Amino acid sequence: MPFGIHPGFLLVLLIIVLITFGPGKLPDIGSAVGRGIREFRKESDRVLDDAKSSADDKASPASPPSTEPVKTGPPEARS
Repeated sequence: MPFGIHPGFLLVLLIIVLITFGPGKLPDIGSAVGRGIREFRKESDRVLDDAKSSADDKASPASPPSTEPVKTGPPEARS
């Protein structure tokens, strides 16, 4: 079993959930958990795509260097 969870533990957990919520609420709980997992996966994929695209943007030069000379000095002298 994944994560070292034994089948006996899962059976005890299922019995506790059945007693606590009842068999009528289990489909609602299952769909809510599934919806949450789906939204989490979608958002994590979006964050990974954003991070990847921002890393790609930083790797490529934004614009070629300017050939215009840099003006230095007091602001009045610049024009």
